[in-house]
Amino acid sequence: MIQLHDKHFVPFISAKEIAFAIENMAKKMDDDFFDEVPVFIGVLNGSFMVLSDLMKQYRGMCEVSFVKMASYEGTESTNSVKELIGINQNLEGRTVVIVEDIVDTGNTIEELKSIFKAQKVKHLKIATLFLKPDVYKKDIKLDYVGIRIPNKFIVGYGLDYNGLGRNLRDIYELK
Repeated sequence: MIQLHDKHFVPFISAKEIAFAIENMAKKMDDDFFDEVPVFIGVLNGSFMVLSDLMKQYRGMCEVSFVKMASYEGTESTNSVKELIGINQNLEGRTVVIVEDIVDTGNTIEELKSIFKAQKVKHLKIATLFLKPDVYKKDIKLDYVGIRIPNKFIVGYGLDYNGLGRNLRDIYELK
């Protein structure tokens, strides 16, 4: 068990399981993008570890960029998303892969989809390491999903609780 601020967390998903999921996602992407150079866009802060490890497994040529969005305060979704740092390159006619650490409500994905649609990208793909299918009710296809999880608050591997826990190799759930 670990403690972050005032909350206790217990082990939930091992680093080995995470590595296996990312390897499988990368293999599918290798097949899908063998003849093009996609732009992988990590959604900060949470996706930095996912994108880093995904890029180590992805064998094709690609570009990498980041966008920073915000929708969480503490352990609760605020249900509103605001763009904090945007993309400063022309993506018109490009294949873009949004890389998320976790998708729950889908509000961030919905906002990103509208942003990239306005940029006239050729193809928009969405990858997430974790998906909470019980809470995800959007009509937006997720192209690459690493691990489906129940609606639990988790930390580790890029995910935090009020700034702490992002550096943990494993995933922990709120006790």
